[in-house]
Amino acid sequence: MAEHNDLGELGEKRAKEYLEAKGYKIRHTNWHNTTVFGKTGKLELDIIAEKDSWLIIVEVKTRSTETFEHPEEAITLRKIKNIVNATHEYIIQYDWNGNTRFDVISVIPHGQEFYIEHIEDAFLSPSM
Repeated sequence: MAEHNDLGELGEKRAKEYLEAKGYKIRHTNWHNTTVFGKTGKLELDIIAEKDSWLIIVEVKTRSTETFEHPEEAITLRKIKNIVNATHEYIIQYDWNGNTRFDVISVIPHGQEFYIEHIEDAFLSPSM
């Protein structure tokens, strides 16, 4: 496995641990859907959590350094649309009827420690 994949998996693990420590219930990690709006294609949600009657979709961005861009700056409009589409399918599949929000967690290693930044309600669902 490529080193960047290992770093990404480690970042997602740290983000999950962070959320659990903050009282979030983790429903799924790396949730995949191969059919979106009747079309085939693979979409993934990094972490799906629940807290205070909210469904929280968490996009995790892990980088080895902040030199080029901060991790959450890597979330493009196309990525947001993919997250929203996958979330729509998740909501239908699991019959979710409550509120939903989209968070971003940035994970950047600093030596043996990790710097974690949690941005709640990071973006709104764009018009489709």
